[in-house]
Amino acid sequence: MATLRCDILTIFPGMFDSVLGASLLGKARARGLLDIRVHDLRRWAAPPHHVTDDAAYGGGPGMVMKPEPIVAAVEELRGATGWTVLLAPQGERLTQARVHALAQRAHLILICGRYEGVDDRVRPLVVDQEVSLGDYVLSGGEIAALAVIDAVSRLVPGVVGSAASLEDESHTAGLLEYPQYTRPEVFRGLAVPPVLLSGHHARVRRWRRAQALRRTLAQRPDYLQPEALGVEDRALLAEFPASPEDAPPLSTERQAETMSAEGPADGTS
Repeated sequence: MATLRCDILTIFPGMFDSVLGASLLGKARARGLLDIRVHDLRRWAAPPHHVTDDAAYGGGPGMVMKPEPIVAAVEELRGATGWTVLLAPQGERLTQARVHALAQRAHLILICGRYEGVDDRVRPLVVDQEVSLGDYVLSGGEIAALAVIDAVSRLVPGVVGSAASLEDESHTAGLLEYPQYTRPEVFRGLAVPPVLLSGHHARVRRWRRAQALRRTLAQRPDYLQPEALGVEDRALLAEFPASPEDAPPLSTERQAETMSAEGPADGTS
């Protein structure tokens, strides 16, 4: 049974307790599938005050995380297999493909940035990869580290009860996931699509593929353009045209609200 080890370097170790002890992560740790260790960076900072940040050379607002504690921590922890990830706004966007790549590692070390970031000398000395959740600002890398751990852990064999459930998830095969429904059959006038009640498993699979295609074309055109559709997928969309039973998109007003809220920002720390 393979175990994923993950060391987290942070100045706020208390931020991790509840999340790492709950739900799938908590169960996987209890079963020995995940070995997650949260470290206070102050342990590697110089006594007597164990300071982990200082003013920036050249002036400017805010503090910068000192290189000595971070480098010392990584060098002590990484061993032969450690892969060091810095959570930083300049990093690569976290995608499912990158999550899959990280899941192939036996040992991850996650550095949680804070304040104005980390001293840039940390990068060439101990960082193997930089990761950002997206184009927005967080107060630090802790939430980003939790997102990485949660996403990667799902791909560790045994963590998710049914491995088959991972195959159809959004982003896994370049498509958004098809709509899902449960009881009641009718809720506030909205009915479950009849095909899902038919018991015809092959037809359900075709319908789900058609809905995944339609949803991706509408909501993530960066994933899929109409001209990229093959003959079989075009036939599926024709077989299952859009209908009132299909999951409706956001209202026009909410779409406008969402778009107006988007804007350039930068980061995870």
